Amino acid sequence: MSHSYGFCGLMSLLLCTAPGWAGPPIFEEQNLYVAGEYGYTRFRIPSLITTPQGTVLAFAEARKGEGHDWSEIDLVLRRSDDHGKTWQPLQMICDEGASTMNQPCPVFDRETGVLWFAYCKNNRRVFVKKSTDEGAHWSSAVEITEHVTAPEWKYCGSGPGHGIQLRSGRLMIPCWGDTSPGPAEWPSKTWGAVQFSYVFFSDDHGATWKMGGVLDNDMSDECELVEATDGSLYMNMRSRQQKNCRAYARSSDGGETWSKVEFDTTLPEPSCQAGMSRYSNSSDSSKSRILLAHPSSTSDRVMLTLRLSYDEGHTWPVSRVVHQGTAAYSDLTVAADKSILCLYESDQGGVQSANNTLTLARMNLEWLSQGKDSP
Repeated sequence: MSHSYGFCGLMSLLLCTAPGWAGPPIFEEQNLYVAGEYGYTRFRIPSLITTPQGTVLAFAEARKGEGHDWSEIDLVLRRSDDHGKTWQPLQMICDEGASTMNQPCPVFDRETGVLWFAYCKNNRRVFVKKSTDEGAHWSSAVEITEHVTAPEWKYCGSGPGHGIQLRSGRLMIPCWGDTSPGPAEWPSKTWGAVQFSYVFFSDDHGATWKMGGVLDNDMSDECELVEATDGSLYMNMRSRQQKNCRAYARSSDGGETWSKVEFDTTLPEPSCQAGMSRYSNSSDSSKSRILLAHPSSTSDRVMLTLRLSYDEGHTWPVSRVVHQGTAAYSDLTVAADKSILCLYESDQGGVQSANNTLTLARMNLEWLSQGKDSP
């Protein structure tokens, strides 16, 4: 087949395909999980990942009854084959009756093509499942609690969000642990009194898992990770002790040990989980870019802000508000077409609470940078 272009058409084609050409800003939203649908009271705890084949997977906690953290909770999934534009129907991943199935955290093994899914049961036991077909089907669950937690811990949580695979091949899951005093029962007056961030990982493609470094006690909890261009790890965390800003730490040995937890006053927060993902690496792109999304008020879970760092998380010079109103937990992924996808707890969907509906924002780098940066 041959094509014929006029002069203007040819120039437009050349401009649109030339390296560095900036496209128009794109920002669009859709409610992916809506309170009241599928028989669930609310949807919380978003988790996003894009496979190397381009499939986007959006996991969530589907809550029944009162919908609190210890209600009957299932883990569900929706899949997209067109960069997050349209989505397949809800798919059940974990349903164990009245049990609390929670803390979704997937990680993809580029070397084997296996998608691993870490999660918890009743905030105490840790399991993994795997999929060899982009999340269409899943294996039975394998419990790994004794390998990735300490016996004295009262509670634990994988993620929530997503894990990463290091260039070494190590599969790494960000987590939090809890050593609060008193009985490990719900409702417990001491639940959440003493928490901390940590990681667990696998060096044999998911055959075995082991606990990595535990960070400073009671300084942070829910966290996400990126691998820096020099091979070190950057962990961005929900802070504790009313610091009202994001916490962070770094590791130079693959997560075996971590630096002292520090606080970034340029990243205000009301104490909330956040989403983080690498957009590009300087080894295969003109720039290193890391994305971070979190509520940016020090008092309330509002003003969900998407930020961009060019220096491995040391500074965040670019930011733009995704949602001005109520917004809480979020997760980020980059689609194969370089779209930025942010799944977040919102006050949309007809129920005015951030703990009910998960909204997906789909945007491009031009929108985030207001035309100053392009893939």
